[in-house]
Order: sequence, then structure tokens, then C-alpha cells
Amino acid sequence: MKDFKIKALIPIGVFLIVYFIPGWISGDFYKIPIIIPFIVAAGVSIAMAPGKKISDRMNVFTKGMGHSGIMMMCLIFMMAGAFAGVAREMGAVNATVNIGLHYLPDEILLAGLFIIACFISLAVGTSVGTVVALTPVAIGLATATDISSAISVGATIGGAMFGDNLSMISDTTIAATRTQNCRMRDKFKANIRLVLPAAVISIMLYVFIPISGTSQEVTVSLIDYIKLAPYIVVLVAAAFGMNVFLVLFIGIVLAGTVGIIAHDFTIWTLLESISKGMQSMAEIVMVSLLVGGIVEVIKLNGGIDYIIRHIGKRTQSTKGAEFSIVALTGIVNIFTANNTIAILMSGPIVKNIANKFNITPKRSASLMDTASCFIQGLLPYGAQILAAVGLAAGSLSPFDIMSNLYYPYLMGLTVVVSIVFTRGRNTIAK
Repeated sequence: MKDFKIKALIPIGVFLIVYFIPGWISGDFYKIPIIIPFIVAAGVSIAMAPGKKISDRMNVFTKGMGHSGIMMMCLIFMMAGAFAGVAREMGAVNATVNIGLHYLPDEILLAGLFIIACFISLAVGTSVGTVVALTPVAIGLATATDISSAISVGATIGGAMFGDNLSMISDTTIAATRTQNCRMRDKFKANIRLVLPAAVISIMLYVFIPISGTSQEVTVSLIDYIKLAPYIVVLVAAAFGMNVFLVLFIGIVLAGTVGIIAHDFTIWTLLESISKGMQSMAEIVMVSLLVGGIVEVIKLNGGIDYIIRHIGKRTQSTKGAEFSIVALTGIVNIFTANNTIAILMSGPIVKNIANKFNITPKRSASLMDTASCFIQGLLPYGAQILAAVGLAAGSLSPFDIMSNLYYPYLMGLTVVVSIVFTRGRNTIAK
């Protein structure tokens, strides 16, 4: 295959240009809706698709959109959105925060804030939602003590990225496992070994930061513990390998039942919460469909083979391939400022690299997800840091927070250490 096959990658270049340049000019990478660059790239892909007639080219593109893996991923996104919406509406996030703060001694509030953020993000599957829920709490704790707001908000973002990386219902986990064709349970086990050391070291660092002052007393009731149940059930069921659709269905039913008993909503508002939760995932579902079509065209035009061959010339070992996976995912994330999109775009290419160098699906999925979360947690124009800055009402800048992020830096270090020093790990999954 000749090097002119690099032209097959033009749709990706078009996407990056349409997305990155307006964001760079405006100073706001969320100024342009993410779906617009993908629609433009999709139009270019259709024009480049094999076939003389436009109908033939559309058939190629829609074949990629309708791939069973893409359809499965979209369904999981919708179910995850429904569960997160119902749990949020019935007060599960607030209950989790209250329980955590109630039992944490003032001396370890920072470590506790990190742990609470870990659990909430692990349960709800979104780092941005966790940052939005906890940043006001973090700033309030900083006001009541002698710690800086930047450190407390940094602990919140770090914990949120830890949970998002591991959550069974996180869109990054769903995208990573589906593109690499591995079970969530297997990816979780591989992932937890990769990032747990970074989390433990982060907690130790937060414990040793001196704190003075007294935080406000938080009381909890029986209903707070009951509202925690849906998260616990979903986490445990998913960890034991239950089918993800069944896990999410049970979570929705349980969260809805608790909400109705607690009079947080009626059966009608419950149905509305389910609908709104699914609709909240509409953009990522549409992006997934468009990515499926774009990747199909790129693959048929030889673009993926070109990348694999290009990487292969410079990669002589499994370790080199793993560094390539991390670099590819990270670079795409830098340009897109969205870790889920980075995984969706990188996933098919990473799968080919993993197959060529005998890297197991759970390992490639774990590396992709971790690399994307590492980069996303450090971007000054990423949604997590921007959300925190907005909630801080101008008292913090992105760079104030970036200089106080422990976990993302340590997570990146553990990935490098894992690749360099772990041996005899990779075999082809049967």
C-alpha cells in the first residue's frame, strides 16, 4: 500500500481544523458545538467514500454508522443517562456528599473530599457532574479552614477523574470497552491496578497538608443512606460481571422506587427524569454514529492501515505500541478537549495496534481511558477545570487549579511506570 493512503485521514484533519481554530480564536473551546465539526468531517468522508454514485457512498458511510458495536454503545449511553438522571433527581449525589462529610474528621477533610469525589464520580459516571456538585462544597471547606481554594478544588477534580476513569457507566468506559471489545469487569480490574497507586499517594499527600478551623456540621438521616443504595447496587453488580443493560435497568428501577418512596417525584416525574436522562446523551450518541461512519470510510480508503504501518516502522516492541496508544489518545484529546470523543476517534486505530502487538483488549482499553482522563484533567480549557473556575466566581484561574492537581500528574506517571517496568503481560485474548 502506498503512502498516498495518508489522504484517507483528511476527514480527521478537517475535524481538528473546524474544531480547534474557532476555539483558539475565541479563547473558548466549547464555543462551537462539538457536533458541528463532526458533521463537516462526515460530509468530507461521504465525498471520499468509495463508489461513483452518492447513494453508494452514503451506503458505505451508513454501514459504518450501523455497526453492531456502535449500536450497542449508543444503547448503553442512553441507559446510563437514564440512570444518572433518575439518581440525580432523587438526591443521591447530595446524600453521598452529606454522608461523606458527616463522618470525616476535620483533620483529613482534603483527603476525604478527594475520596468523596472518587465515589460520586464512580457512581454517577461523570467527572464534570461531580465537579459541579462538589466544587461549592470544596470552596466552602476552604473558607472555613486555612487551606487554599485551589488545593481543595484540585482534590475535587482529581477524585472526579479517578472515578470517571473507573466507573462502569462512564461514557469513557463504555467507549473504551466497546471499541476494544472487552468486558467492563475485565477493564475495571486492569484499570484499578494501573491507577490505584496514584490515588493512594494523592490521599497521603492530602492527609499531610495541615488544616486548621472547623467545618460546618453536616447531619444525615436514614433516607440519605437509602438514597445511596442504587449506587452501591450498580457498582457491586457491575463488578461481579452482570450484563451492563441489566445492571443499569436494576439501577433505574431501584433509584426510581427510592425516589417515589421519599416523595422526590411521582411516577410521572420519574418517567420524565428517565426521558431527560436519555436525552442528555443525545449529543454523544450522534457523535458515536458519525464517528462510526467516518472511521468506516477511513478504513476502506486505507487510512487505518497507513497509521498502523507508520507506527509499526517506529515501534519494535509491545512497550513501544503501548506508548503509541497512550500518545495517540492523548494527542487527540488535546485537540478535542473531550476524553470520550478522543476514545471514540482513537478506538478503531488502537484496536488494530493492539491486535498487531498482542496487547489484550482489557489492557488497550485501560491505557486509552487512563491516557484520556490524564490529559483531560490537565487541560486549562477542559470542561472539568472550566466548570470549577466558573463555580469559583472568578476567585480562581485555570492555572491556579492546574498547579494544585496531584492525582492527574501521578496517574500519568503510573502509566509510564506500568509500561516501562511490567513484563510478560500481553497475550492475545481468546
